[in-house]
Amino acid sequence: MSTEPEPVTEDTTDAVDAGPETPGDAAAPATEAAGGSVRPEGEREPADAGADSGTRPAEPAGQGPDAEGGSEAAAQVSEAEAELAAQRAERERIERRKAEKQGPIDAGGKLSGSAADLLAAVRAVESGEKPAAAVFGAPEPARRPAPEPVRPPRPAPAEPAAASAGSAGPAPETVQTVRRVLAEGGAPEALAPQTAALLGEGAEEALRADPWQLLRVGGVRPEQADGFARALLGAECGPDDERRGRAVTGWLLEQAALAGHTALELPRLVATLAQRGVPDPDAAVQSTLAEGEALAFQDALEETGLDREAAASGTAGPDRAEEQDEGGEERPVRVLIGLERYALAEESLADGLARLVNSTPKQDGAAADWEQAAASAQGSGAELIRAVAAHGLVLHTGGEASLAEPAALLHAAHALGLRAWAAAPGPLGRDRFGALLGDPSAEPPSPGPAAPAAVTVAGLLTGAEGPGRDAEGALDLDLLVVLDAPQLDVEAGALLAESLPDGARLVLAGDPAVLWSVGPGRVFADLLAARVCPQIASRRPDPGPLGELVSGIGIGELSQVEAPGKEVVIVPVRDPGEAVHRTVQLVADSVPRAIGVPAEETQVITPGHGGAVGTRALNAALKERLNPGPGRFGGFDPGDRVVHTPAPGRVLPGRVVGADADGLRLSCAGETVVVPRDRVEGSVRHGWALTAHQALGGRWPAVVVVLPGDAVPALSRPWIYTAFGRAARHLSVVHGVEQALPRAVAEVPAKPRTTRLPVLLAPQTRAAD
Repeated sequence: MSTEPEPVTEDTTDAVDAGPETPGDAAAPATEAAGGSVRPEGEREPADAGADSGTRPAEPAGQGPDAEGGSEAAAQVSEAEAELAAQRAERERIERRKAEKQGPIDAGGKLSGSAADLLAAVRAVESGEKPAAAVFGAPEPARRPAPEPVRPPRPAPAEPAAASAGSAGPAPETVQTVRRVLAEGGAPEALAPQTAALLGEGAEEALRADPWQLLRVGGVRPEQADGFARALLGAECGPDDERRGRAVTGWLLEQAALAGHTALELPRLVATLAQRGVPDPDAAVQSTLAEGEALAFQDALEETGLDREAAASGTAGPDRAEEQDEGGEERPVRVLIGLERYALAEESLADGLARLVNSTPKQDGAAADWEQAAASAQGSGAELIRAVAAHGLVLHTGGEASLAEPAALLHAAHALGLRAWAAAPGPLGRDRFGALLGDPSAEPPSPGPAAPAAVTVAGLLTGAEGPGRDAEGALDLDLLVVLDAPQLDVEAGALLAESLPDGARLVLAGDPAVLWSVGPGRVFADLLAARVCPQIASRRPDPGPLGELVSGIGIGELSQVEAPGKEVVIVPVRDPGEAVHRTVQLVADSVPRAIGVPAEETQVITPGHGGAVGTRALNAALKERLNPGPGRFGGFDPGDRVVHTPAPGRVLPGRVVGADADGLRLSCAGETVVVPRDRVEGSVRHGWALTAHQALGGRWPAVVVVLPGDAVPALSRPWIYTAFGRAARHLSVVHGVEQALPRAVAEVPAKPRTTRLPVLLAPQTRAAD
């Protein structure tokens, strides 16, 4: 059995193009269903943290039903639930803002063919005209006026009551009726709770009216939904059914989001629909737009030599249509189709970032004081302080050693009287930076702002950590430094940007060479490319042989480094069995004995969860050696090292403390977390071995990276850079890929993602000097 690469999602051809950075679990166990085997798996790899099982209902992307409580969990709203409520409030806000606009697109005058039809469909649908037959013959409305230069409403903080109500599951009666219709159609009854939650009280009627609605459930594939539809509809079921076309279109867009795209180019979407057996792909896309299940966008492109050559030869495709600008000149454009959820989040993110770029920061402290603070720093650290003094948005890039510069900035800002905070996407990054920043409680009491501290992004947004919010609903701070910024997706980025008060300063800091976010978008990379704000590149190199090795990988070179202290060790293996054996030997014996790092401080990283050398197999072998036991608590025993994922993309490392009637008790980052019994399987994994995405944000004294021979498809420069870069003192590489390792470093960059952030920012900002 081949090692299952961590990023691989289901094959949806080039339209989705799931690459080495895309989280997914392709080897989750399948459950037989009509038309194929339905796999009720988690939609995103880090969210699917449950143990291997025959039936595992999926969690919808972007939702985290798992409650993480401490000793007061029974009476408190969990952080995950509050985060969901905050996200719902933000989506409602951007939907209201969208509804106030007269039209979604500034359309050009020279579009033709399906591109023009789709754009006309969007205009008509958003103006309230239906059905589709009337939509596509509707006259073109007026262009959308330029937005008023005012700050959009801030998202309100999540209310506990709303969070509790929103997290309530479907009624038992609804689940039971859905279970009956699923059984009638030959689908696994285990899908009933999630299907009922997705479709609501009328789920049974919705499935009977449109059986392809089942495709909205995570893990269900088109051929499986087809089998379900045939069982329910009989002779009425056909490949040309309009309902099927809409469902497959939505499914492809969801798969694209799992691969990191916020939208797909129209020709790629149409081509993939044809490959999925949709007879009229253009009509399927138009129907999806007419029903409001997706949005179409027309983005202008910078004209390049290739664009001009294609236009002159007449080979430009529909996504390279031409728009006539006010001066009468034609410019190339592309037509994109995207799910409303991510499209609106990306638009909201662009608006929030543009507000920061165009606004003057609050004048806290005299210019001479800022200059004095910069003079006390060194090199690029001084440049960072000067940039933050004068700008609302600043980007900071660098490796592990560069974190000293944001730390110095926060202390300098605090000395100037600013309310300064740091936030990281997860607890691993928070704790890592917090140790560098110092204990806030150790600061002497003062009448000014609290000493700077590190929190998680989720905790900051929900109010569980950090300064809370002011009377207007904005975060009560003057300066926010976001660490590990490449992990931010468009939804988290939008929530952060819109939550900042007027006059605040935002610093996004991170290493651009690591893996991108689990969710859709590439926020940090897009901002670096857009060049709309100052960018400070740290000149602090990571020290030692490990720093030299990882820095070389970042520029595409896998160099042999001198390691007199056994900082880097290569362990060749020939087959999967030997890879597992040598990994256990390294963690349990060799590294503690030769390097002095105990097993509990050593982290194993491998490309995927499934396969003979995935996290499941490695964790089973490591548990047997390090903490053997019967697994009496759902496969876990006290002392087991675990990772808990209460929501997609959020990883909480910890250990099992015990279990009782309330569920499995974990100790995560010094806090007690109780995972209900029915959610253990779907949100807790053993954690001696992780994927690179799960390890993002963390650093361990020793790391063992396992590369079996069949892991080659998972390897890329960002994956190797991320995995190797998690080691602070020692790195062992269990090496079975031979020349594929240097080839991946030199030739396999990050997989491209289709996003709109640079295009959305361009008309609202000007390029930074």
